[in-house]
Order: sequence, then C-alpha cells, then structure tokens
Amino acid sequence: MKQPNIQPGICSINNLAPHYRSALFALMDQELKCDFYIGDRVASPVLPMNVETLKGYRKTLTFVPLPGHFYWQKGAVGVAFESYQYYLVDGEPYCLSNWLVLLVTKLRRKKTWLWSHGWYGDENLLKRVVKKVFFNLSDKVLLHGDYARNLMIARGVDAQKLVCIYNSMDYDQQVKIRASLSDAAIYRTHFNNDDPVLVYIGRIQKEKKIDQLIRAGRDLNDKGTPCNLVIIGEEIEETGIRSLVSKCSLDDRVWFVGPLFDEERLGEFIYHADVCVSPGNVGLTAIHCLTYGTPVITHDHFPRQGPEFEAITPGVTGDFFAENSVGDLCVKIKPWLSLPPIQRASTRQACYATIAGKYNPCYQVAVLKKLLASV
Repeated sequence: MKQPNIQPGICSINNLAPHYRSALFALMDQELKCDFYIGDRVASPVLPMNVETLKGYRKTLTFVPLPGHFYWQKGAVGVAFESYQYYLVDGEPYCLSNWLVLLVTKLRRKKTWLWSHGWYGDENLLKRVVKKVFFNLSDKVLLHGDYARNLMIARGVDAQKLVCIYNSMDYDQQVKIRASLSDAAIYRTHFNNDDPVLVYIGRIQKEKKIDQLIRAGRDLNDKGTPCNLVIIGEEIEETGIRSLVSKCSLDDRVWFVGPLFDEERLGEFIYHADVCVSPGNVGLTAIHCLTYGTPVITHDHFPRQGPEFEAITPGVTGDFFAENSVGDLCVKIKPWLSLPPIQRASTRQACYATIAGKYNPCYQVAVLKKLLASV
C-alpha cells in the first residue's frame, strides 16, 4: 500500500477501475489530486484499467462475495478513518462495506458523495426503501442522468442532494481518431455493395435481443430497403443468431466482426455506419457511437435502459422504438438509411455536440470542482 498524500483532500473508493474510465481517472488524478482505493473485480466481467498509472493510486481492495448479490470490499472501511475531507464512493447498495464507510464518514463529519446510477424506475417497495436510506446517508449523489434524478426527487430524495455528472469514455483520444477518418471503402470492400449499414456493438447475449435486429434487417431487405448488418462483440452465450441469419437468408448481408478492442479500428467501423441499433438496451455504446457521429436507435422502456439513453434525441441523434416490436424498429430505422449528404452531415454535428456538451471527462471534473468550491 502506498502512503496517502501528506495533506490528503479527496479519497475515491471504487469497486473497480474500468478501462473506459481511464481518461476520467487520469484527469481526476491530475486536476483533483485524488487518492484512489480501487477494488480488484466485480460480479460481472469488466475490462480494468492499469491503476498503477495513477499517481494517487494507494491500495487495491479485495472483492469478497457474499450470499445473494451482496459483496464486501476488504480494506475499504479502514480508509474511512483516514484524514481525508471528501470521500467519493461508488454508490452500490449491494456493497455492504459501503454502508459502513458512509456511517463512519458521517460520524466523523466528512463529506461523502456517492457516484451512482441511482433509480432505474423498476424498483419494488423494498428496494425503494433501501435505496432511499442508502442515498440519504451521503451528502451528495452524483448521477449518470436526469432520468434517475427526476425519479429520485419524485420518491422524496432532496433535489439539492442530487447532481448529474453523466458518463464518459476517452473523449480526447476518440476525437483525435475521428479527425483522422475520411471516406473509406471498409464496408464496400466487405459487402461488395454501397448499401447503408446498421451496426451493433456490445456483448452477444440473449438480453441484448440481437435477434430483433436480424429480423428487422430481413424485413427491410425484403420490403425494398436494402441494408447490411455489422455485429461487433464477443459471443458470451449461445444466442442462435448465426442460424437465424441463415434462416433469414442474410448470410451475405451480415458481418460478424467478433470482439474488437482497437479504438482506431472501432472508430472506423462506427464512423462509416449509418446508424447503430441496440435492441435490448444501450449504455456506453450510445456515447461511443455519438462521439463518432453515428445516431443510435434503442427501445423505449427506460426502466430497462442504461442511463446513457438520454444522449439520444429522437429524430436528431437517433430514436426509440416500441420495445420488442420488430415492425416499429423497422419504421424507426428506415429514415436513417436514406439521409441526403447535407442532412447526414448535420446529424454528425448534432451527435458531436451532444458528447462535447456533457458526456466527457472535462465536464465531469468540472462538476466535481464546482462541488468542492461550494463546500
């Protein structure tokens, strides 16, 4: 364990340092001089960043699974007794050590801010009660979106406690890659045609409902709107979509790229697609695609969405279709496949502006600085 700063101010306790947050953590490290105490894993597989690159990295917390969905982070509670003035804590109620951290810091009159998804909107009575108690133990709750904030206010959480900080990826790197991209024949070369392209990015699993995208692709092609489908991601469970592609006679229209982690290559795939379709739910994929100027379509049942769905403005940066309706999905896809060049350029700029506005690390650190200045 590295020694804390001589005059420590901000302590960040995280259940993991995911790779997509590396740019944010680096900026917090540089601008806020945070000390980081970071867990070694979570229940679901997430690609971690190299925490050793952070000057403020102090200690790895050990994940201890408990019955049900609960877990404990060994080493976190001791950090609550250090001489920090501010604590940033992942707002995960299932992490039981977080409850004790909140109680200790409250008794010690330290400022504690939970960083959380907050409310989803499908919580039962017990979950609502538990979450309300949990969030009320903190001084502020930093949320990924306004949807959760509005739900929490409606459930009686003090609006002054709730601050939207949104989410981000490595914005600066992606903008540099974007600037280097130009018209390319990546899809023409593979498909041997110039038809528009639908792209899906994410894990290939049943809950993502990629079968709906395949069926939509079949219906669009059968009814006079030719298009190609590109699926990027790791197949982590048997979904049957490869056989579905054959049944729908789309073997020449679907490209299974597989898992892809090279950002330059990913940027090229996204930038040259016409629209991203995520039938199950959408999370950071929305941020990723809008950064490269590609609109996003996903379903309209927000309690089952990731908070990043808010980046989508219908008709401007994407659209929402009636959940599980392949017919409505086709209706919502079709206009994006025939945009004239001037309108496609306008869509790109709208996507860029959305991410530049608040879905980037600079915006998030500015929110944290404003909170610090207000205390």
